[in-house]
Amino acid sequence: MSLPDSLPCPAAARAQQALAEAETVCQQRGSRLTDLRRRVLEIIWNSPAPLGAYAILDVLRDDGRPGAPPTVYRALDFLLDQGLIHRLASLNVFTGCHQPGTQHGGQFLICRDCGRVDELDNATLDGLLQAEATARGFTVFAQTVEMLGRCPDCPAEITTDGR
Repeated sequence: MSLPDSLPCPAAARAQQALAEAETVCQQRGSRLTDLRRRVLEIIWNSPAPLGAYAILDVLRDDGRPGAPPTVYRALDFLLDQGLIHRLASLNVFTGCHQPGTQHGGQFLICRDCGRVDELDNATLDGLLQAEATARGFTVFAQTVEMLGRCPDCPAEITTDGR
């Protein structure tokens, strides 16, 4: 059974929603979401897995846009500063933020097999981490928790003994 062409792609719809939210966040803050910044954000949201700066640069070049790594890194820095994307340090990649414009800790489930990332929003975990830091006299500027594992869509590994 095939779907009619008129049905929207959920990922494309989410990307469009994210771009609209980004416009609103930037307007509220008096920041400018330039065409390049918007396109970088769109590339990130349209990707099924997080992307590194050079992969983003490749897409921009495929679009026919001239560019160099510093251009992409400046756009990424802006998007990070505005809270529109997250950087997953363990992989050195970027993913869209599901809660743009809100102050929150980043908690991520990263599938080792397919690269899919789920952003969590667990206020209890945020509170526990903040309380532990405060108890130690530590001032938190940013918090990111990255958990590497296997998503439910990826089959479990088969071991040599058949289990």
